[in-house]
Amino acid sequence: MVVRALVAAADPPHIKLADVPDPTPAPGEALVDVKAFSLNRGETRRLASLEPGSVTGWDVAGVVREAAADGSGPPAGARVVGLVNPGAWAERAAVRTDWLAELPDGVSFEQAAAIPVAGLTALRALEIGGFVLGKRVLVTGASGGVGRFAIQLAKLAGAHVTAIARRAEGLAELGVDEVQPELESEGPTFDVIVDAVGGPTLGAALSRIAPLGRVINFAATTPEPVMFPTRELFGRAPGAFLYGLYIFSELDRTGSGSADLRRLADLIAAGHVDPQIDMTRSWTDAGEAIEALLERRVKGKAVLTVD
Repeated sequence: MVVRALVAAADPPHIKLADVPDPTPAPGEALVDVKAFSLNRGETRRLASLEPGSVTGWDVAGVVREAAADGSGPPAGARVVGLVNPGAWAERAAVRTDWLAELPDGVSFEQAAAIPVAGLTALRALEIGGFVLGKRVLVTGASGGVGRFAIQLAKLAGAHVTAIARRAEGLAELGVDEVQPELESEGPTFDVIVDAVGGPTLGAALSRIAPLGRVINFAATTPEPVMFPTRELFGRAPGAFLYGLYIFSELDRTGSGSADLRRLADLIAAGHVDPQIDMTRSWTDAGEAIEALLERRVKGKAVLTVD
């Protein structure tokens, strides 16, 4: 049996619709009819290097077609949000039940599809950062999907939030206290820095972290090396540390995937967090959406519906 999927292709935009084998779930996986998925920069940037015909994609929202054989996870017919690595860009996906959560009423498939990678990365980064009530939090790459989640979650936790973004549209509405186009190596310090850029920006962040502060880096949008005056870290900010966050490994380590997905979905249902969807398209228009994301024309999340 086959299903339709977006698969890697040799020619730009390196994606096309094709038939692929229906996924066979493991005992701890549910088979999900995918209704929507969102695009992440990491999975779109690597399309050109994938084997033609392979299925990628991480974020899934849909309906459980077959519950997991081991009895775990949501039942058949449940509306769900989940994470796969990889295989989301298809009509059906086999999803680990520990990375799957049932959706509350009032959260659409499109909203849910924006949650997994971006929302979980922001949530885990801030939990690693610790108790931020009344503290100074800096978010770099703040106009992206993770950055917009991080701003909202940090404000909900009572932090003073500074955003680094060359495109600041919509950030003020999220409650950010300050927006700067670039991060300089000199200036006030921050208790928690969530970094999506790497390179010179991460070097500046290490020069701006407070004593006992935490810098959490989860992406690199520049190939430039990270350089910083070493004494600025151990001499001026003793006890501060740099944490490398890779969300899939993080969820395996903490075992918090389902619970965290539900926490984020509940915040959206209650109106406390907006998933910041800037573009919604049919998956038949995937090439257009992918190009817009890679050209940084998307403010927040791009979501594709499976129709």
